[in-house]
This record gives sequence, structure tokens and C-alpha cells, in this order.
Amino acid sequence: MKLKLDENLGDRCAEILRLAGHHVATVREQNLCLSTDQDLLKTCFAEKRCLVSLDLEFSNPLRFKPTDNEGIAVLRLPRKPARNDLYDAIITLVGGLSQSEITKKLWIVQRGKIREYQSEG
Repeated sequence: MKLKLDENLGDRCAEILRLAGHHVATVREQNLCLSTDQDLLKTCFAEKRCLVSLDLEFSNPLRFKPTDNEGIAVLRLPRKPARNDLYDAIITLVGGLSQSEITKKLWIVQRGKIREYQSEG
């Protein structure tokens, strides 16, 4: 799967996803840190990449319609995250990607759990 990691995710997250066989580009590597959310999603669409982010703005399907994108995975962490909560969410994402297709969908990913939103049409 082709993925783009938002600027709020670090090198370790990219490494975990790459080790799982995914083609990962990052916002930082591509100097897209100052892009608007809409421009970032346009870039993801042009590159046929799913966006992976901690930014809860991307979890609003009314603002960012899943069918207009290559897929969005929003990682949700506890209010007071422990050291490994982010990596546990990434590992949950890896497991989800090995079992299901995210294209045109919105996934909310938490440790051990993926909620999927898929709009109709």
C-alpha cells in the first residue's frame, strides 16, 4: 500500500510501516509541512497514497469525504498517551491493512481496534 505520513508522525512510524511492506512517503521528506489539509489530500490523491495522521480534523467525513480520497487513517491516542500507544496504533493499522482495503474509506485507528466509515457513493 502507498501511504503518506503526516508531519505529526515520526521516522519510527514510517520504519514500522516500511518493514510491513508498505511504500511510505512523509510530509516532512517532501517539504509539505506548510500545506493546507486540502492541498495535502490533493497531493495524496495525485500520488495514489492513503494519508495517515494524528490530526483529528481528517476524521470528519463531511469535511473530507472518503470517496474523494485514496483513504485516510486517523490514529486516535488516549488523552494521556503512554510511550507505546502510538506504536500500538501503527501496529493495529498494519494489521488492518493486511486484512482489508482502505481506499475510499476513513479508518479511525486505536490500539487493537479500527472503526471504518465508508460513505455511500
